[in-house]
Amino acid sequence: MTDSSTIRKVAVPSEAPGGLEAIRSGHFGHCAYFTIITVEDGVAGAVEVVPNVPHVEGGCMQPVLFLANHGVSDIVVSGMGARPLAGFQQVGITVHYDIERALVGEVVQAFLAGSLQPMLPTMVCGGH
Repeated sequence: MTDSSTIRKVAVPSEAPGGLEAIRSGHFGHCAYFTIITVEDGVAGAVEVVPNVPHVEGGCMQPVLFLANHGVSDIVVSGMGARPLAGFQQVGITVHYDIERALVGEVVQAFLAGSLQPMLPTMVCGGH
């Protein structure tokens, strides 16, 4: 690894048991796990599976801070409320939007290919 290498940690909400073959969870706050992939210079490397923190009403910032403490730089979601989206922006985590891919590994490949769009405030889930 050189000083000019770029390292990112990408989180994907996932169902049990997590990992690249897991089904991607539809809503980040209610997922069972986060699969966190270390990406160095555009290449996927280490995969870590961490259980999500308990989600309680009004507790949307808990997973945001949890992922920030794990060094996550990016998250790929298919749904999220306005409050956590703003929270991710505050802690410097880039939120990417994808509803097409079912498996975590497919989501990671789309991230690596640069084919995901950023999640905009107009895309948040209603009722959040």
